Amino acid sequence: MVIFVSIIIPTYGRDEVLRDTIANVLQQDYYPYEVLVIDQTITHEPATQRYLDQLEREERIRLFRVSWASLPGARNYGVRRAKGDVVLFLDDDVQLPPGFLSAHARNYIDRPDIGAVAGRVFDRMKLADAIPGLQIDYLPPEAMNPGIAWYHIDLVHTTKPQQVLTARGCNMSFRREIFEQHGIWFDERFCGSAVREESDFCLRLRRTGLKIWYDPDANLIHLGEETGGCHDISTRSLQYQVTFYHNHFLMALKNLTPFQLARLCAKLFDCHVLGHPPCYKSGSPIKILTRALFYTIGFFAALNTLIRSIWNDGQQYTQLDRLISSQTSHR
Repeated sequence: MVIFVSIIIPTYGRDEVLRDTIANVLQQDYYPYEVLVIDQTITHEPATQRYLDQLEREERIRLFRVSWASLPGARNYGVRRAKGDVVLFLDDDVQLPPGFLSAHARNYIDRPDIGAVAGRVFDRMKLADAIPGLQIDYLPPEAMNPGIAWYHIDLVHTTKPQQVLTARGCNMSFRREIFEQHGIWFDERFCGSAVREESDFCLRLRRTGLKIWYDPDANLIHLGEETGGCHDISTRSLQYQVTFYHNHFLMALKNLTPFQLARLCAKLFDCHVLGHPPCYKSGSPIKILTRALFYTIGFFAALNTLIRSIWNDGQQYTQLDRLISSQTSHR
């Protein structure tokens, strides 16, 4: 059985690292696959633009330029244009080892119960802070509890294949039928860094009965560049701080039971507001009060988003794409 893989790379505000990522992808020896670059950058450096245009002319990539910046929007946009049996999402600042695509694809052969593959991520920043030599064979049971799993899932140091609750957005693949047959798409209301948008997607995927399978052989290095990439606003802005909590609460309000929601809210406050491990944030009273304010605003913002979903599903970029496609087809 041959698995056709569509590799989707959303990008925003990056140049040299984007070129390196694409070059690395094109060195893979797996076939068949296609590369879709969803370019949200207003203006590239000349060298990057020439590189992208050349690859497009040579039909080595499919290049799509959009006039907005949204990670979940870009992912949905790419899926609608993908031709593969499996869609694989990568960030625009990763490095792939030989055999990476093969490791993802093989999990879908003769395993109809697997709907998604979560790859291992050698995250540059997290590895720098890790205990030297740390290895985890199997994740603890808490890693499958949606109320507290987010503080127990470690896809950096886990070494054994196993079922998991969610994937990392920079290295995850899905059967395309999840989108087309089950009608599950990325929620475009997850904004800012789009943190937890992949978690929201995976929690909804699990309701279908399909499994999310972790394969440590499907590993990559995530450089974690501080600017550009998946962020449509600065990570240092006040808006980013609010959307960070908004996204956590939106995921929780949409998918968790009341008890699970209470546990997540408590842990989120303890870790990200009070700064207790594993967050290790400043214990300054002023900073704690500031983070508590963002936490509160983010909660009510998520409630507002959920209420508005009664009459507006928030899929604004999908709606725009369909409108443009409809207008083009009628010309």
